[in-house]
Amino acid sequence: MASRAAEKFEDRQADPALCTCANLRMAARAVTQAYDRALAPVDLKLTQFTLMSTLERLGTAPLTVLAEKLVMDRTTLTRNLKPLIDRGLVEASGIDDKRVRQLSLSKDGLKLLRKAWPRWEKVQAEIVRGLGPDHWQRLLDGLAIAVTVSGDSEI
Repeated sequence: MASRAAEKFEDRQADPALCTCANLRMAARAVTQAYDRALAPVDLKLTQFTLMSTLERLGTAPLTVLAEKLVMDRTTLTRNLKPLIDRGLVEASGIDDKRVRQLSLSKDGLKLLRKAWPRWEKVQAEIVRGLGPDHWQRLLDGLAIAVTVSGDSEI
């Protein structure tokens, strides 16, 4: 017979209010809204900032590499890239050969990213301060594990 503590833990795991995904998404929406408010004056969303800053770190990268780094499927990434390409912030080469589509930030994209960076840093610092540096680091560590174990799921 299972112990009382084990039964309580199993009951909690089965509680939909404690769904890992639902709670992560709720937290992600709240945090995303804070970053979006900060980036609004430079006409960027956090998703765009993240995409652009990842491209800035990578230099030039094929679509598949960028999708892998961002843990995004190619269709979603392509949809998120379109407004950035249309605005001239991201350049895509090899458009005729979609199998080898290389992406990079344009000069305007780099300029806008540099303008957005202090706004991102301010929100980042507020969130780290609010969580406390130790808790923030544990959160990042836990999220990295979640990405890994979710990718291993066979369900």
